[in-house]
Parts: sequence; C-alpha cells; structure tokens
Amino acid sequence: MFDVYLNDRRDMLVVRKGYPIPIASGRWRKRRKMVGSVSEEIRRAVLSQGYYMRKLKDLRKI
Repeated sequence: MFDVYLNDRRDMLVVRKGYPIPIASGRWRKRRKMVGSVSEEIRRAVLSQGYYMRKLKDLRKI
C-alpha cells in the first residue's frame, strides 16, 4: 500500500504507507484515498529512494 501526497503546484509524492514524508520543502497534502497498486517505475523508485516524486509539467509533455 502507498500514500499519495499533492502540493500547491499539484506535484505528486508517493511513499509507503505509514512512512514519513522525506522531503521537507513545500506543503504536502495527503490524498484521502489510499493507493493499493502503482506502476513498476514508481514501485522501483519507492524501494530504492524511499519515495517517488513527479512534477505536473512532466505529465503535460506526454
């Protein structure tokens, strides 16, 4: 299970359920819904770094 946080600029931060937010900058708000599964890319990043962060403008390029 994973917790998903969003900030004012709608950047996304994913951490394992129950783990603290590793990035102190910015104000992160937790999404109400818990996420049960994520993509393999996000899963690998969370396992290696402890978190996964993506900026909204990265999504707009796709």
